[in-house]
Amino acid sequence: MTTTHPHIDPAFTEILESVSDPEIPVLSIMEMGVVRSAEKNGNVVEVSITPTYSGCPAMDVIGDDIKKAFAEKGIEAKIKLVLSPAWTTDWITPKGRKALEDYGIAAPLEPEADIEALLGNKKIVPCPQCGSHNTKMISQFGSTACKAFFQCQDCQEPFDYFKCLK
Repeated sequence: MTTTHPHIDPAFTEILESVSDPEIPVLSIMEMGVVRSAEKNGNVVEVSITPTYSGCPAMDVIGDDIKKAFAEKGIEAKIKLVLSPAWTTDWITPKGRKALEDYGIAAPLEPEADIEALLGNKKIVPCPQCGSHNTKMISQFGSTACKAFFQCQDCQEPFDYFKCLK
């Protein structure tokens, strides 16, 4: 698994963990792995973030929320958008994966399994409500572009599946 937080000054971890992902509020931006670095440069903390998708509309909100969280501690923050390397679902922490499932979103599978699931070749996306693998894809796109929409054939509950990105 890829290192999630390679260059984050431990003094800023608690502040960054208090910032929720606006599209999945049960996850912090740290659990999602979008924070690439946070380092003090003079009187300013420079925070680099990577979008889950290029053009992700949540990045402006995340940047503003980071600035607000630091400002509440009397610290100025500057946000830098980093596109390379591209974000990968490997950067979601184990705690984040569990939070996704507890929230009702199926966590990403490995790349080969993801392709099989999204093509409808295999029933391998587990229902986050009942755990059944008797699920089917309803749409390639769910509530956001990074998710697909599935339905469990056993409990009949619809749910989002967070697509695997490598």
